[in-house]
Amino acid sequence: MVNLPDHYCQQHYEHEAEYLASRERWARSHDKHYTHKYNTVIRNRNEDKRQQYNFYRTRQWSHLRQQVLERDHYLCAYCKVQGIITPAKTVDHLRPIEAFPNDKANINNLVVICRQCHALKTRFEQKYYGCGKDNVLTDAKPVDDIKKIVLLMRKEHI
Repeated sequence: MVNLPDHYCQQHYEHEAEYLASRERWARSHDKHYTHKYNTVIRNRNEDKRQQYNFYRTRQWSHLRQQVLERDHYLCAYCKVQGIITPAKTVDHLRPIEAFPNDKANINNLVVICRQCHALKTRFEQKYYGCGKDNVLTDAKPVDDIKKIVLLMRKEHI
């Protein structure tokens, strides 16, 4: 019998370390494969997406992000307009840079967003602007008012 969390019985326990090492090697090799596939298929699927992703790794973005976090006191702007105080560390573009690349470094286009609102807003942007993989960008008029975005996000969620 095997005593959990071990994988081998007492008689064959000397194989435990070898087994754990092989699992570790397998996990590492498959993680690299997954990351590579995600980066090539989703994140860097074309030159525009590659440039968008690279922007987030610049010093300019790092400084902009910090300015916005401090300006908004690390509080989600989307929750705040609903009267809810939610701490957050993610900075979001009001106008998605996939649809409006010229606004990517505009500090007035940036706000702090929590994880829950970010998920809702991403779904909204996919339907409204046509952002995301396998979608086609629409000619939708940009929405800059956070209250209106929250209403449209919630409407999409329902």
